[in-house]
Amino acid sequence: MSDPVSLTSMVARARGATAAEARACAVTPRKVFVHTFGCQMNDADSARMVELLGRYAFSVTPHPEDADLILLNTCAVREKAEQKLLSALGRYREHKARRGALLAVGGCVAQQEKDRLLARVPYLDFVFGPDNIAKLPEMIERARRERFAETGWMASEEYLFPRADPQAARGRATAFVTAMKGCDNVCSFCIVPYTRGREISRPFTEIEEECAALAEVGVREVTLIGQNVNSYAGGCDFPTLLRRVAALPMLARVRFTTSHPHDLSDALVETFRHEPRVMPHFHLPVQSGSDPVLLRMRRDYTVEEYMGRFEKLRAARPGMAITTDFIVGFPGETDEDFERSLQLLERARFDNSFSFVYSPRPHTGAARRLGSAPEWSEIPRAVSIARLERLQTTQRRISSEAMARELHKTVEVLVEGALDGEERRRFGRTPENRVVHLDADEAQAPAGVRLAVRVTRAHANSLSGEIVGPA
Repeated sequence: MSDPVSLTSMVARARGATAAEARACAVTPRKVFVHTFGCQMNDADSARMVELLGRYAFSVTPHPEDADLILLNTCAVREKAEQKLLSALGRYREHKARRGALLAVGGCVAQQEKDRLLARVPYLDFVFGPDNIAKLPEMIERARRERFAETGWMASEEYLFPRADPQAARGRATAFVTAMKGCDNVCSFCIVPYTRGREISRPFTEIEEECAALAEVGVREVTLIGQNVNSYAGGCDFPTLLRRVAALPMLARVRFTTSHPHDLSDALVETFRHEPRVMPHFHLPVQSGSDPVLLRMRRDYTVEEYMGRFEKLRAARPGMAITTDFIVGFPGETDEDFERSLQLLERARFDNSFSFVYSPRPHTGAARRLGSAPEWSEIPRAVSIARLERLQTTQRRISSEAMARELHKTVEVLVEGALDGEERRRFGRTPENRVVHLDADEAQAPAGVRLAVRVTRAHANSLSGEIVGPA
């Protein structure tokens, strides 16, 4: 890796050095390997880190053994994600020792564990939280002198959202655009407020400008993301933001994720009714089908209130695909509570659901109360696993039935690219976010093109089809 002086020069350039000064800096090319865990927010953060490092002579490598910097961007939502992190660090230790690479951990586990992670992993060079992505070049330089954790929060009025580099998105059909970060809900199972902080909304003008710049280089679909994106308040409300982005002339599709049911306003429902560029797919986490469990989770709705909002969505956009999240084995969950979750799944017939066994997270209300009273009793692991398997089996059947109903239909597909690197296989998504595989090459189905596709096969989690013509 290059010496600290050259990196200092690059940092100086970023802070306003002249072109002549920049040309005087001899920059040694280097490589970064990024391992991303978790949600779309982490995917977007990793992309911003790669783009930032690209300005400092880093290029991405898919092989950790070739890297000068190995970066792990982490998720803390479940304990299993932390275990995966520690396992990955063990694998990358050899590459670090052989090549002299720097090894760094960012994201939510970094924010949660801080210096404790450095103590636990003695070969780790530095740790940094989500608010500190912009400092990455300076942190690389600092890591040559000391091991450290950079996990301080930025004040809301000082926080600057990392901005996507449009050129990095050239040739892609879709892109994530961050609308807000953090969450103020404090659900009893969720560590996000601790690892991502309070809600901060990005000014709507910045979002519009970023989406327009992405559209200029060929992006046709943007997904507005945030931990609780429909509570957005960056100079307008979220329905207004959706309409403003959907009005950008070269964009064909707008999506968003993730949402809390209590922020599903009538105005947002009406946006689905009247704005065709807002896609008919809504991820609306319910978490449980039992009102007593929802109360302990600090979810401020009942099942019937949730279903009232659910039905409004379906009425506003018939055929809308609605997906959700479930947690099973939450403290105190009885057999009857779990059966109510199964009943809700059958009633709502979600197109898909993401379901997990409850995992106690540090600093959360549920973890503090675990075992403190009968209603907070810990559920045996074997019981939780059995419940999860039943719920997932039910969901697979419902999802397969939903896919089967698409057979022989002609659907609109936005082509995203090659399928697993196969030159003669492409894939894209329908407005409802269903994946469609195509027997076609790049000339027949270039990224960013919308095609009319007749569905010829329905699989468990995807469709296959033949091109009919342009959409």
